[in-house]
Amino acid sequence: RALQSHRAAGRAGLGHPPPNLHRLSIPPNQMSTNRAAAPDCGGEACALAGGPGSGRCETCGRPVPRLLPHIDGCVLPSLGGFGRHQKHLVILTWIPALFIGFSQFSDHFLLAQPNSTCLQPRGNASNWTGVLPPLASASGGGGAPASQFKGNDSGEEPPCSCKEWKLELQTGLRQNVVTKWNLVCDSAWKVHIAKFSLLVGSIFGYLVMGVMADWFGRHPVLILSVLFMLVFGLTVAFSVNVTMFSTLRFFEGFCLAGLALSLYVLRIELCLPAWRFSMTMVASFLKVGGQLLMPGVAALCHHWPNRDDWQVLQIVIISPFVLMLPYVWIFPESLRWLLATQHYKRSKEMMLRIARKNRVDICHVSCFLPELEQELHKKPQRSCIVRMMSTRNLWKNIVVLCVNSLTGYGIHHCFARSMMDPEAQPTALCHADYYTMAGIAVATCLALCPAVGLMGRRGGLLTFMIITALASLLQLGLLNLIGKYSLLLRDTLNRKFSVAFSIIGMFSSHAVSTLSIFFCAEITPTVIRGGGLGLVLASAGFGMLTAPIMELHNQKGYFLHHVIFACCTLLCIICLLLLPEPRGQPLPESLADGETFTRQTLLQHGEQHLLLAKCDKDYSRVHDTPLHLTATGSATVAAATALAAVPASYALATGGEVIGNCAIANGV
Repeated sequence: RALQSHRAAGRAGLGHPPPNLHRLSIPPNQMSTNRAAAPDCGGEACALAGGPGSGRCETCGRPVPRLLPHIDGCVLPSLGGFGRHQKHLVILTWIPALFIGFSQFSDHFLLAQPNSTCLQPRGNASNWTGVLPPLASASGGGGAPASQFKGNDSGEEPPCSCKEWKLELQTGLRQNVVTKWNLVCDSAWKVHIAKFSLLVGSIFGYLVMGVMADWFGRHPVLILSVLFMLVFGLTVAFSVNVTMFSTLRFFEGFCLAGLALSLYVLRIELCLPAWRFSMTMVASFLKVGGQLLMPGVAALCHHWPNRDDWQVLQIVIISPFVLMLPYVWIFPESLRWLLATQHYKRSKEMMLRIARKNRVDICHVSCFLPELEQELHKKPQRSCIVRMMSTRNLWKNIVVLCVNSLTGYGIHHCFARSMMDPEAQPTALCHADYYTMAGIAVATCLALCPAVGLMGRRGGLLTFMIITALASLLQLGLLNLIGKYSLLLRDTLNRKFSVAFSIIGMFSSHAVSTLSIFFCAEITPTVIRGGGLGLVLASAGFGMLTAPIMELHNQKGYFLHHVIFACCTLLCIICLLLLPEPRGQPLPESLADGETFTRQTLLQHGEQHLLLAKCDKDYSRVHDTPLHLTATGSATVAAATALAAVPASYALATGGEVIGNCAIANGV
């Protein structure tokens, strides 16, 4: 009872909240953290301060909670919220998404497999023709069925025993990289290297440009990416050999990654919590729209005089990025990044500019201007993604999302490979397979909107990962079981079930990859958001890289490849339960904010305290032995003496918390 009275007296003394605290929407128990609910600035918060630069409450003398760290709850609402200025900038981030879709799916046309006809055999003067998949090696690989070659005599020649080929494309172009330099048979491996180059360049671009976006800002990375994208992209069209083409495509992928990453981060940081997901999904729809329009763009380049149509296609894909050159003047730096890295002089100019464009009265901005003036003397502090390793929870969340992104894109290729008819020619259903994958991407974006709205980020990600795991396991196990015990149903049902599970798996795995990237952008602090998002996007690039790797090895080990990714989906389901739920939450700004972004407990706060209170046991009926009484008597006297020696004034000053740990001995 004495302890309880000391605590009650402490709470009634200096521990009470200040009377004017109700003007802010920050609970008293969260005043010292940056993850507190953001204050509602209405011009009254300055009344708490004892003058400009004092930062002390007039009533109790305690430091007033800082307003600048609460960007989503205080700064942006005071500047007009998601106003006209922010909406215009978000629209400017949407437009390049269409061009990025063109570039990312250009490999399907520039490096497409043509139908091959042998015009002049090697070592035999007889006239004969045949059809050969051009990516096959001398042993007839490439994942396609072996072609039959017939001549006037009874002999047959190996598939690559040909001096001259007639190559015909089915993708809308008359000529591409494969047909221009005859990359067939012994030279087929160069096509895979060309496919590697864009993906490997993107992986390095995500990692390097992400770090640069955190160190130098989002705007410089965006402008540099646009400039070098134009240089390297246009130079690709004038390649003189496949080596030059592959090298330039590497740098094109590097710049394309920086462009996509900077636009993604800027779009997230411009939006308030209620608008983040919807604005991101619009950009995803535009990117898929570029994938859908790509065959039409290739068809328009078919009849172009005095130049190879694949070069015209490359120029048409890259030229629209010229429209982004005015972004140097019309697109500003991220205000959120400026405040998080303490660029307060530039932040002040940016705030006044945003308030003027949103037509906000300056009195609404004056609530945090005194604090901003006080911080102008501070030097900017930049951070790197390497600092993530010093955290306790943040690095685990990013690693989980990296594995999710890698698994989603890796197993997506497994499902796409199973969906294709192994008995058909690779070019027979080229457009059918292409449009099927694009249609699945559209359906995924349409399904993500209501799913995330109902279940949240973590619930939606967990649901789609479970669907991916089930589709993969059923495709690997059920189909083999049907073929083993029912030979009559093997030919009819196996193919239908395989296509059905492949479509479901492609749908869910695409959703997992898209949501993992968005999830990472929300839970990573602003100071390292570029580096964290770059890690997840680079992991997605590694997942995409599995497709050309499997083609290079003639699809050897395809089943093991599918089994490994199926096991990864089961591991991801367990790890996803450890992630927090960022829906409706403000974006974390500092590493400390990111550390407090943890998974919520299943029990409510009041229920948890009630459960702990019920755990206290009653020891009054326990009778100690005489030996125990002798041993613990001295400890009891020492504890009572120590408690009596604590001054009442010290207990009041600390709110009674100094004697929060109770020593129990002999029932006392």
